[in-house]
Amino acid sequence: MGRLVVIEGLDGAGKRTLAEKLSAALAERGASVGTRAFPRYGESTHADLVHDGLHGRLGGLGESAYGMAVLYALDRQGALADLQSDLRTHHVLLLDRYVASNAAYGAARLHEDARGEFVRWVREIEIDRFGLPLPHAQLLLRVPARVAAERSAHRERTETARERDKWESDGDLQSRCGAVYDGLAADAWLSPWHVLDGTSTADFAALGDTLLG
Repeated sequence: MGRLVVIEGLDGAGKRTLAEKLSAALAERGASVGTRAFPRYGESTHADLVHDGLHGRLGGLGESAYGMAVLYALDRQGALADLQSDLRTHHVLLLDRYVASNAAYGAARLHEDARGEFVRWVREIEIDRFGLPLPHAQLLLRVPARVAAERSAHRERTETARERDKWESDGDLQSRCGAVYDGLAADAWLSPWHVLDGTSTADFAALGDTLLG
């Protein structure tokens, strides 16, 4: 079975860019790399409902941290067979967001920390009940909330049909979410974490060696 490696961080942290560069670095080392991203917009009904909720089109359900978390979890549960297949056929499966995103954003919405009830509940739903595979490693791409917001705003201006959602536009929420991520990484929640500075250039060769080692 391959290694499941997850990239986490705030909206605008640069996760997509990291995934591309890390994929190239791993491929240079002879590793077969699969990539996926969550939510699976346009592929999953649950993900499309998430999108509606993030843009205020699900009424009270979109305002419920638990309700939205169930939709995120169901999107991943629907991809379980694909994840298992990818892990059988690749040395590394690299995910842009996974279970920790659900834990971090939901806890931040509820003003809880990484050791609160919501984080425990997310693990029970996604790992224990839905049987999603545990990551081998999680990469936290850490950037200040202000920098992440500036990047998200730039992406909104320059990419077609890329309107920021309610969570991306909420600076206080992003700051709280960053604190929850820090707590999850410090606690090695679900797996070992590697914290990367999202404002500087990473050593992708060394990181690739670490993940394959």
